[in-house]
Amino acid sequence: MGSKAKWRVVVTDYNYPDLSIEEQELARWDAQVIPAQCRTPEEVLAVAKEADALISQYAPITREVIYGLKNCKAIGRYGIGVDNIDVQAATERGIAVINVPSYCEEEVSDHTMALLLAWTRRVVHYATEIRQGTWDWKTGRPIHRLQGQTLGLLGFGKIARLVAKKAKAFGLKVIAYDPYLPDEIFVSEGVKRVSLEDLLAKSDFLSIHVPLTERTRHLMNRETIVKMKPTACLINTSRGGIVDEQALIWALQEGRLAGACLDVLDPEPPQKEHPLLTMHQVILSPHVAWYSEESQIGLRKRIAQDIGKTLHGLFPQGLVNQELKGRFRIS
Repeated sequence: MGSKAKWRVVVTDYNYPDLSIEEQELARWDAQVIPAQCRTPEEVLAVAKEADALISQYAPITREVIYGLKNCKAIGRYGIGVDNIDVQAATERGIAVINVPSYCEEEVSDHTMALLLAWTRRVVHYATEIRQGTWDWKTGRPIHRLQGQTLGLLGFGKIARLVAKKAKAFGLKVIAYDPYLPDEIFVSEGVKRVSLEDLLAKSDFLSIHVPLTERTRHLMNRETIVKMKPTACLINTSRGGIVDEQALIWALQEGRLAGACLDVLDPEPPQKEHPLLTMHQVILSPHVAWYSEESQIGLRKRIAQDIGKTLHGLFPQGLVNQELKGRFRIS
């Protein structure tokens, strides 16, 4: 295909071995993939100024970038969240912003439960102790029975609902807070709807499942964290920016919170001297909750397919800025 392709799609950054999946999918739409590894807005604009579409993983697609793009019709994001893209600016310019809203629900819900179980049963602690030569169950005390404890879900979308189902199998009581959903959703899932205040006060484990927006940034701050049980554990597999890390560190150091299980931080990766890295009551994983071989392949195929559709005027399934929906043909 090469230079004969009608469309140019710049992949601004990626951490996959290659882009063969994207190349194969976009070739069907007469589009050429141009790989890059951008870290700054300036780097994005330098490589993508003439592009017909962008696919981004983490690179910042700022207002300045968007207004500097000459031909761009679509900006895709590898994932659900689009917090690295200025969606409002893209909408102003008539550029479709596309995500993949449904590809890793099972993986993230599994990882949430894995973190919860690892923290409860002190798995990481015992593994570390054994490697250091200590074989003693008493070093992990106290461990409490999981059955009958309360899991609170901050947000009650698809992933949170899967977490609820899996948590119930372990005998956990499940409560949830989400101001944007009707009561029928909670009733159908058999989960008690509570206020944010009750969620904070009653949860033995509080798991975050909301997108990162201006409204949710640092939603978990010193004021909200101190309303939690001092014996509680905070779990975050959503976005690092939802938690004020300085407030979390303070709460853990002062004994205002028992523990934290974090798959996401802000920023990522953490600096070597980051306090969370040395805290025995904290379990960290490297933003991996989304990952399985199956979810990764599905993610890459679907974003490429949607970009191809958009270039041909067809409606993309992952359209974020629905204000532009009328510009596309359904089929």
